Amino acid sequence: MNRIAIISDIHGNIPALDAIMNDIKQRNIHKIFCLGDMVGKGPHSEIAVDRVREQCDLVVKGNWDDAITKEQKHETMLWHQNRLGKSRLEYLKRLPFSVDFWMSGKLVRLFHASEESVYKRIQPWDSMEERLAMFNNTESTGFPEKEPDMVGYGDIHNAYIQNYRGKTLFNVGSVGNPLDLKQASYAMIEGEMDSKEQGTVSIQIVRVPYDIELSIRQAVDENMPELDAYIQELRTGKYRGLKD
Repeated sequence: MNRIAIISDIHGNIPALDAIMNDIKQRNIHKIFCLGDMVGKGPHSEIAVDRVREQCDLVVKGNWDDAITKEQKHETMLWHQNRLGKSRLEYLKRLPFSVDFWMSGKLVRLFHASEESVYKRIQPWDSMEERLAMFNNTESTGFPEKEPDMVGYGDIHNAYIQNYRGKTLFNVGSVGNPLDLKQASYAMIEGEMDSKEQGTVSIQIVRVPYDIELSIRQAVDENMPELDAYIQELRTGKYRGLKD
């Protein structure tokens, strides 16, 4: 049996990334895939990109990874962009949209946000039609002979697993900016990698505590923009745009 860790949405939070990577190492996991958004929000986008390049076997592009490579005028985006440098920005530009692979007879597809775009957001409470559309073959994903049996994604910072109509949709949550629980999140999928023969396959969501106050101190030390909103999200696990 092969074990794959699927991480996403690190957002420059290195204490959270360290905690996740330590947990992955202890579980004897064979490969690590990253579903994007290494950069932005937190203080150390450059370190996050370097760590992911070094430690992950596969990386797809997130919305922040895409946006940060474009011309920016917004102060916050410029601050994060300037920390990355030319070579990292070029790396982010080259990242693929999605990846397909077989796992114990199931075709698994991974992307950042949706089957259409890194910017189209799908929540677990969206309509059945919208959630089932995540399994569609599109111009962005390519048009293989078969639609996926399992789809995993990131983007919404809200981990879940849903099964319906013989298909499995799962969100891996966020490493560095979780907005459901105040713990870093990733998914682990286990089965026979690259096998089209039906066999045992499982998915689980893993939650890992990390030093939130250290992450906050690092952001304060860097005099990061939008600091108060970032601190609120880390300490509460709630999106800054939500009202009580």
